[in-house]
Amino acid sequence: MSLRDRQRAETRLLVQTHAIRLFTDVGYDATTVADVAAAAGVSAMTVYRHFPTKEDLVLYDEYDPVTASAVLEQPAAPLPLRIGRALASTAALGTSQEKAFLLARLRLMISVPALRARHLDSQYATADAIVTALCGPSPSPSPEEEFQVRATAMACLGAAHVALVRWAETDGEGDLAGLIREALRSVFGD
Repeated sequence: MSLRDRQRAETRLLVQTHAIRLFTDVGYDATTVADVAAAAGVSAMTVYRHFPTKEDLVLYDEYDPVTASAVLEQPAAPLPLRIGRALASTAALGTSQEKAFLLARLRLMISVPALRARHLDSQYATADAIVTALCGPSPSPSPEEEFQVRATAMACLGAAHVALVRWAETDGEGDLAGLIREALRSVFGD
């Protein structure tokens, strides 16, 4: 990673950390982008450069390429098992500080209607990353193959979403990866 990329990532994390703190302490609707910029010590333009919308301040993460890579690293197995294992392994990553940050983001996503609605866009993006990883870039996959992978990915992501909500509702108690595996077993069986 170049110095410039590292500085951008640090700025993005700084801004997002202040945003999550303000949204949690003051309220999502009561906090403006200008408030976030002031707390982070940057301009509003800098905030918008990293996060095009206010919702992105909560929903943005870099898990899509990590998840797509994890899917490719899984040994050959039925598609639900391969994607499910990748989602569980991705959830197992991260330090306790990163998991606390994820928990704060999830709590906001659950409690703010605008964030719940935008979260579906995030799931589509993750499904796109999985489809591209398994089928290659468009237009190479057959429509049937793309349909099968997308349907399976969305079903797995739906189960993982239920596990994430449960984990957030229980204040991050328990093993998140284990909850995802349990939710996937509920959908697909053993």
